[in-house]
Amino acid sequence: MIQLVVSILLYFVIFFGIAFILNMLLRTTWLMAFIYPLVVIIIVDNTSTWNYFTKTSETFSKLMTRLTELTAVDISILAAGFAGTIVSGIVIRLLRKSGYQMF
Repeated sequence: MIQLVVSILLYFVIFFGIAFILNMLLRTTWLMAFIYPLVVIIIVDNTSTWNYFTKTSETFSKLMTRLTELTAVDISILAAGFAGTIVSGIVIRLLRKSGYQMF
């Protein structure tokens, strides 16, 4: 149970930080929120990215199988990472409205 709480907090903080820095450097707000599903595929997937181009149907079939086999714990951890990216976008918008020009 403690590992679940720590994992959720860790994913939230990591993806908040990554999204915040990415949004600050590229001057976008929601870029990481759109990229996050690709990150989830990379985390969940157990095949090479090259297989998506060479063995397309087989690889997507395996991906869908792996996505449907996720447990509630895995989904909650990945959802915490997505929440971190959303909160990062909100914080960036609030900082811009407050007058911080570098954001």
